[in-house]
Amino acid sequence: MTDTPRTDKPRIVSSSHLVSERAAELSELEFALILSGNAFNRWMVRCMRAAGMPDVSVLDILVLHNVNSREREKSLSEVCFVLNVEDSHLVNYSLKKLRKLGLVDGIKRGKEVHYATTKDGRAMCEKYREVREACLVETFQRLGVNHEEVGDVAKTLRAISGVYDQASRAASAM
Repeated sequence: MTDTPRTDKPRIVSSSHLVSERAAELSELEFALILSGNAFNRWMVRCMRAAGMPDVSVLDILVLHNVNSREREKSLSEVCFVLNVEDSHLVNYSLKKLRKLGLVDGIKRGKEVHYATTKDGRAMCEKYREVREACLVETFQRLGVNHEEVGDVAKTLRAISGVYDQASRAASAM
């Protein structure tokens, strides 16, 4: 078996000029990530709007859910780490916005501020969950989506994100 590309199969890509003979599937993956990422971002914003919070960004929603997760306080650096966001200023801006909306509160612990969801923040996360259950989870069940396969895809995507992180570090060093 050789490493030559299979040209008999049409490729669905966003940028044909980036298709490599050595890894045409990578271009297909990148296009799928673009489509999935945009669909997921649109979903989060619309789910939050349906839950009653119309004026929040994708990052605001991710930060809110991360701060609410496991019912324990989190520092700015912890939130950035879990969400894989390098620019802490973006997360800090979201935290300030969420504080103004009354969804999170900051508690000074030494030199750091730790964040926790407020009662309203926890209620908003619960409303989001209810909309998610009604619109997304029920659809997955009706379609007969295999939960184990979804878990395998998630594991693969996490591994791929590590490869892209490593490649971005290598590109920064060039």
